[in-house]
Amino acid sequence: MHATNCLVQCEEMIREGSSTFYKAFGYLPSPRKEAVYVIYAFCRMIDDSVDEPERSLYSIDELEHHLDELATAEGHFIWPALRWLFQQFPNLQKAPFYKQMEGQRRDLVQTEYNTMEELEHYCYLVAGTVGEMLLPVLHESPDEKVVESGVYLGKAMQIVNIVRDIGEDKRRGRRYVPLDWMQECRYSEECFQAEDVNEGLKQLILKLEQKAKEWFALGLRDLDTYPTSSAFSVELAALFYGSILDAVKSNEYQVFRKRAYVSGVQKASMLLSIMRRYNMNNHKAESSAVS
Repeated sequence: MHATNCLVQCEEMIREGSSTFYKAFGYLPSPRKEAVYVIYAFCRMIDDSVDEPERSLYSIDELEHHLDELATAEGHFIWPALRWLFQQFPNLQKAPFYKQMEGQRRDLVQTEYNTMEELEHYCYLVAGTVGEMLLPVLHESPDEKVVESGVYLGKAMQIVNIVRDIGEDKRRGRRYVPLDWMQECRYSEECFQAEDVNEGLKQLILKLEQKAKEWFALGLRDLDTYPTSSAFSVELAALFYGSILDAVKSNEYQVFRKRAYVSGVQKASMLLSIMRRYNMNNHKAESSAVS
């Protein structure tokens, strides 16, 4: 399969799966933009192999095997796309992908988290690793501090995911919000099972929001070391994602029966604000964000 066709199919996956990431990273120049699409597509496949195994073409063990034997892997557009990715960005390693698989496998055996320490490690495995994947693509020469920042940014986004998806995850039999923080906020497991939206849940979400904000700040601390186009896309993605927590509060903390989302109009406003700050001129920006 020709690499160009494979990249187009990866782009289609991110367009359908995450309008936030698609819009934020769509301003990158080639080949960085296409590399982000490939990374997203493979991470989506890893996630789906655990969360929606009945719809996944591969089990997580099969994905790991094909990544091991990437030079000869066939049967899906992701394999030539990944070969293209590693050729284009030779500093990118397979290790973060294996770590992410470790995190996704954890979902098969651990359905509840007792401490924030446990949850932070999980956030690293399933999302901090994405920062490790993206940095060789987005940054010319990331040092250890820049990589650490990328990991924090991924972990911050995962906290947002956890808050947004509390109800959806509960229906899958999972509780990611840590028990020690629930107890601090006087939100009992009985309240969680009953899907109570009360003051304890509000305090718990606010506490998780504060942690996400701390990690977002650490994740964005090195933006001045990135190429301008990469810094723009990273900051935009963080702003889009962080605003999901504002949507949760607008929904009056109803995370069990109502999904929080950021409207296209809101995204357009954020996009235009950042574009002005970066002195970027693009008359298509507003229509691009709203669509």
